[in-house]
Amino acid sequence: MYIAISKRKENIAEYILYLWQLEDLLRALQFSPEAVYSQLVKPRGLDAAAEQELLVWYMDIVNLLETEGKAEKGHLDHTLHLIGDLHNLHLQLMKLPAGETYRRLYAALLPELPRLRELTSKSDTLSREEISDTELLFRALYAAMLYRIKDGDKAKGAIEDVLRFVSPVVAELASVYRKAEQGEIDLFGESK
Repeated sequence: MYIAISKRKENIAEYILYLWQLEDLLRALQFSPEAVYSQLVKPRGLDAAAEQELLVWYMDIVNLLETEGKAEKGHLDHTLHLIGDLHNLHLQLMKLPAGETYRRLYAALLPELPRLRELTSKSDTLSREEISDTELLFRALYAAMLYRIKDGDKAKGAIEDVLRFVSPVVAELASVYRKAEQGEIDLFGESK
């Protein structure tokens, strides 16, 4: 909870990826309150009230996953809505003066999008057309993160490609999002 709050304020992309990782971790713990407590809450060494608050927060996420029909796979609507917001920002940055740096980074990534779309669609129930370019980038980053954990050196080339092409685009998008959210930038004009 505390990490999520911090990430939400600092970097929307890290926040989304953190929640996706948390969804998978809660699934691995089979949504068991006892397992969540022993693996995620107790090791933090919090006082009883903070432990209770943290456990309730984790179980609220479990309840959302179950309510949204995503107990086995998929991502919370909350994160998908945030990605939708980021995609709307992406579309604006492709046209507005404030998007000059973003457009340059995105242009370097553009030739890689068909390959990324092909790779991510193989393991997903959504068709290629249903996934926005922005969601595709998040899926690629998350897959690279999982491959790094799971396969290490075997997936090194694919991970490096994703990080080289995708990371700068998502980082810039997240940076502009934070600046716009905090009123530090006017998307239709210059930085403040």
